[in-house]
Amino acid sequence: MVRNNFEIDIKVKCVQAGMVQRTLAQKLGLTSQYINHIIKKKDGLVNKTFVSMMEGLGYDVELRYVPISERTHQIENQSV
Repeated sequence: MVRNNFEIDIKVKCVQAGMVQRTLAQKLGLTSQYINHIIKKKDGLVNKTFVSMMEGLGYDVELRYVPISERTHQIENQSV
């Protein structure tokens, strides 16, 4: 099963960034109601069919968060 709770992760990352859902919604060009709906959705953000298929194939699904600035730095270092 998926090891992350994406909805909680979004809330935590908002708090860490000092950002409220409304600001996140504006940044993404969405409504704050839509962001709230996604975060509170009972089925979650991950497509359960995809997860079930991967589990049926013998895989566990994991997600890793990397700040964009860190990833850009890693890519630049690989090019050198």
